[in-house]
Amino acid sequence: MARTTQSVAPFYDGWRLTNDRLIERIGTLTMEQLQLRGAPHLWPIWAITAHTAGVRPYWLCQIFKEPGAERTPFKEPSGEGWEDDLSHPREAGELVSALQSTWTIVEDCLERWTPAMLQDEFPRHINSQVQMHTRQSVLMRLLTHDAYHCGEIAQALGMHGLQEVDIWTGRAPVASEWREGRDSNPGSGNTRSSA
Repeated sequence: MARTTQSVAPFYDGWRLTNDRLIERIGTLTMEQLQLRGAPHLWPIWAITAHTAGVRPYWLCQIFKEPGAERTPFKEPSGEGWEDDLSHPREAGELVSALQSTWTIVEDCLERWTPAMLQDEFPRHINSQVQMHTRQSVLMRLLTHDAYHCGEIAQALGMHGLQEVDIWTGRAPVASEWREGRDSNPGSGNTRSSA
C-alpha cells in the first residue's frame, strides 16, 4: 500500500531492520538449534520466534481490526499461537515465513497511519476487563516486544556458543565507507591528506 503524505513510517524506519536481522539469523538455524533454550523453564528459540511473529496480527488485526491476518499462519481470534503447542516444533522456513507475513501487516499500518491517528483508542477484552489501547501505545509495545525477544534469542544462542542475532547490522555505514563518500564529494570541504 502507498505511503500517505503524513505517514508515521519514517519515524519507525529502523524497526524493519530488526525484523530483517531476525529473519536472516533464524533462517540459518537447524531444527536442533531452534530447540535450544536459555534455561530449562524457558521457551525454545522456535517458540520465542513464533510468539514474536504471532503477537503482531493479534494486536493489529484482532484488537485494531486491521486486515492481513489471513495472509499469516496466525488466524486464531483467541490469540492462541504456535508457541502455545510446544509439542509441535516449527522449522526455520516456517518461522521465516511467519516473520515475513506478519511484518507486512506492521508495514501496511505504518504506511497508512498518520500522527493524528496514533491517539485513537481501541478496547481489548481480557480476563473480564476492558483495557483501552492507543495505536501509539501498541506500536511501542510491538517494537519493544520484538527487541526484547531478539535479545532473548541472542542470549540463548550465545549461551550455546552460537552467533547471536545482531539487530544493529546495516543501520550505519562503516567509517571507511562514510569517509570515502564524504571525501568524494567536492563540495564537502573534506580533502584527503596525501601523506
